[in-house]
Amino acid sequence: MKNTLSIDLAAIRRFENLEFLAKQLVAGFITGLHQSPYHGFSVEFSEHRLYNSGESTRHIDWKVFARTDKVFVKRYEEETNLRCHILVDVSPSMYYPVETYGKIAFSALSAAAIAVMLQKQRDAVGLVTFSDKINLQTPVKSTSTHLHTLLLNLQQVLQQPTSTKTTETATVIHQIAQQIPKRSLVIIFSDMLGRNDDTSTIFAALQHLKHQNHEVLLFHVMDKRTEEQFDFAERPYIFVDVETGEEIKLQPSQVKAQYQAAISQFKQDLALKCGQYKIDFIPVDISEPFDKVLQSYLIKRAKVK
Repeated sequence: MKNTLSIDLAAIRRFENLEFLAKQLVAGFITGLHQSPYHGFSVEFSEHRLYNSGESTRHIDWKVFARTDKVFVKRYEEETNLRCHILVDVSPSMYYPVETYGKIAFSALSAAAIAVMLQKQRDAVGLVTFSDKINLQTPVKSTSTHLHTLLLNLQQVLQQPTSTKTTETATVIHQIAQQIPKRSLVIIFSDMLGRNDDTSTIFAALQHLKHQNHEVLLFHVMDKRTEEQFDFAERPYIFVDVETGEEIKLQPSQVKAQYQAAISQFKQDLALKCGQYKIDFIPVDISEPFDKVLQSYLIKRAKVK
């Protein structure tokens, strides 16, 4: 599908109507599906799911197959009652770059768009925002009123960072895994960066989610140019730790190779563990369009029985 769903991240905050933007984003995405390899989802995604190899062929919709060349199964009422929990990291590092609040703006609009799609599918959705603790946890409902409230909650996280200066991603994921009573779809938007979290604690928390039999989709949100490529002009900078306020002055070339190696290893380890736990790991760059996020969600939703 051609990538067309681009929105200026700074404009998301200025516009101050996340609900409108999310609904426009979803409308544009579904329209774009008609010209894509995913054609068929645009009409059928709320009433059908992808056929799973080995199950009965009794409920295959052959009319849809004739139109799309894809095998869909009719979804019945009990199958539409998916419960989805969207977790959005609102720790200080998510408000980087500070000029645009880029990572949180990207995550909030993506989460809002997915919530809109869930409600269109008559699925129940709840929102969790977290930093060093659970900041907000809404009920899980499928009503239009609930969706409106949830989108207002997401709008509020764009206004200013939380006062906390720490991140406890692993602790929060453990809490959520324990609280969710039955098999659900859990979608996480986070950079997975936490001063107090080492990789082993993060991996243990993600494994806990899967141990509870939840389907998990992790969007690893980064500003690729600076946070991965460390692409800064060669001049002195003062780098500030957003959590501690600690400052260090240096030339980018002094640490670039070491930094790139460390962040690359972290991503590789995260992707490997997610693969082992059968968690969908989706790296996303905030400079790219939103298509990748919505496609990944839609494919995952179609596979969930």
